[in-house]
Amino acid sequence: ASGVGSPTRGLFGGGQNPSFVNTIQYITIATTGNATDFGDLTSARGYCSGVSSTTRGIFGGSGAPSISNVIDYVTIASTGDATDFGDLTDERGPDNSQICSHLRGLFVGGENPGPTACNIIDAVTMATTGNATDFGDIPAAKAYGAACSNSIRGVHCVGGYPGTDNSMSYVTIQTTGNAQDFGDLPTGETGGDSSENNNFSDSHG
Repeated sequence: ASGVGSPTRGLFGGGQNPSFVNTIQYITIATTGNATDFGDLTSARGYCSGVSSTTRGIFGGSGAPSISNVIDYVTIASTGDATDFGDLTDERGPDNSQICSHLRGLFVGGENPGPTACNIIDAVTMATTGNATDFGDIPAAKAYGAACSNSIRGVHCVGGYPGTDNSMSYVTIQTTGNAQDFGDLPTGETGGDSSENNNFSDSHG
């Protein structure tokens, strides 16, 4: 499943159990307890990616049951089914990485139909709707990467397909342009060669 959230709620959308599902569930972060039904994505899918502002959660792409360019959105403080937001610039999945600020969400890399990895960075303005626009490129075409971000900068760990390596690159979220070299992950350690790593952040969008 893919995750989005606000300071109050966390949402989980899609996934596989054992077939692909369109379910969105939510929790109230400050409490404990089981997740509650929120609504449905516009289609059943897994390996999609999530970005969020404090108001909206956006789910983009899909790796299964087919690679997709669909972008859905929900209003996090309410409940209900997702609505079509627009499309990515290309069909993309599985596991394109995500970077976001409170204004803009980026979908980085991923796997095109074929399958072949891509180096595309797409951008959406979360308060609007519409198709994603080209932001720039990461240095190498990769899928199954990971990313982290604060409200200014996003850092991408390059990915696990095709092949793993330990390079990182960064973008300034509010500008456009190709990613620049950030440095390298340590090698010889778990996760030193990026392969299906997870996303994280030092601040909420």
